[in-house]
Amino acid sequence: MPAQGGTLSSWDDDPVLTVEHLTMRFGGLVAVNDLSFNVGRGDITALIGPNGAGKTTVFNCVTGFYKPTEGRIVMRHGRNVPESLIASVTNSGEQHHHEDGSGVFLLERMPDFMISRRAKVARTFQNIRLFAGMTVLENLLVAQHNPLMVASNFTIGGLIGLPGYKKSRAESIDKAVYWMEQVRLIDRADDPAGDLPYGAQRRLEIARAMCTDPHLLCLDEPAAGLNPRESAELNELLQFIRQKHGTSILLIEHDMGVVMQISDHIVVLDYGEKISDGDAEFVRNDPKVIAAYLGVEDEEEVEEVLEEDAALAAGKSVGEAPGEDSPERPLGTTQTDVTGDESGPVPKSAELDPIPPAAAASAAALGEPADGPAADAAQTPMAGALSTARDGRPDKLTRISGIGPVNEHKLNAHGIFHFDQIAAWTAEDVKQAESYLAFDGRIAREDWVGQARQLAAGEDTEFSRREDRKTSPRDPNGKGGAK
Repeated sequence: MPAQGGTLSSWDDDPVLTVEHLTMRFGGLVAVNDLSFNVGRGDITALIGPNGAGKTTVFNCVTGFYKPTEGRIVMRHGRNVPESLIASVTNSGEQHHHEDGSGVFLLERMPDFMISRRAKVARTFQNIRLFAGMTVLENLLVAQHNPLMVASNFTIGGLIGLPGYKKSRAESIDKAVYWMEQVRLIDRADDPAGDLPYGAQRRLEIARAMCTDPHLLCLDEPAAGLNPRESAELNELLQFIRQKHGTSILLIEHDMGVVMQISDHIVVLDYGEKISDGDAEFVRNDPKVIAAYLGVEDEEEVEEVLEEDAALAAGKSVGEAPGEDSPERPLGTTQTDVTGDESGPVPKSAELDPIPPAAAASAAALGEPADGPAADAAQTPMAGALSTARDGRPDKLTRISGIGPVNEHKLNAHGIFHFDQIAAWTAEDVKQAESYLAFDGRIAREDWVGQARQLAAGEDTEFSRREDRKTSPRDPNGKGGAK
């Protein structure tokens, strides 16, 4: 993302890792779709997103566990590696190339062990993968297995005690001791790794990765399961690694406290696609990010959801369907107007909440006033409104681009349950619906009617196909009740 003033961001100016148009398919499932981003040299870059967004799949592609279906993953050794060198390696079919102190590694072409050994990319996992029966010291020595094997001439030198092997072994132990001190485990060097507390095991796993002298350290949810004190210690450790060792860090994390505090650069994924890319301040205020984490489909609904949550937290009933204990009231009225409760004016979001068509008749019987266009619209039932869905099976209106769960709920509350109802809307009906939803001109702009006609005819739209493929904890049933 370009910085203000048109200058390049630090991660674009001299990246250590570039992911270009990465796509990963598993049969018909697209886990990652056309993803591009940079990891700045010496930066802490966070890859975040809701569960199922494709974050770990990206890690697995970068570290060689998966071979991407499409795309290029470039690892650079040395500053300001010329693009001409990268293009030359790409066109030559080579996996990697060194020239004048610069190194280029095309990770999508390399086996996983070569990515670790030659490209100097190390990683940890969501689930701790220490050697539980080995001591803390032995876990760190295992990470240095490759240089030790070379120094021992692949075992023989170790057996006869060649000087080169002895020197390499001493250096390996020194490095292990150094990292045990940094992660505060030096007093437990001889304890089995499996006996350590959970937080200590997390730190040991990071120390083991650092014993490979990586240029890029990939951490998959390092703060998972940590308490606040342990999370603070993790922050200090990552800052130390970045500042003292110059190691670039790419992490996946759900702890937003950790992410926002230490990240120089944040990339946000949702359903395998990048929806935001920038620094912490930019991402924190990006409506697309807020929408993804709240589970709504349109960023314009974010403010409504936040207002409704605030109202519910204050003990107000917002957008609640009328029932025995919840008298129906029209838009633009207060609780006192309908129930006599002196709770004062309802929040703005409640004033915009729709009510079922029957509420108009109820309001008229109560003699309620109607102020403003939304209140005026509330007195007239929506065209073609039904008291309930046909056969008790409503269509999934969120298959129409622009209708998220909040708007679907509002439309259902007004008796709109099916695609053919929306498909039959006239220009006047659209204007009335926009008054209900407080969407000036948006329904026509997004062509809800045209999409509904196509869906009512049994045809899919590009958006509905994408919606039907979604399988995440926020939408576990995929298509839901859609026909």
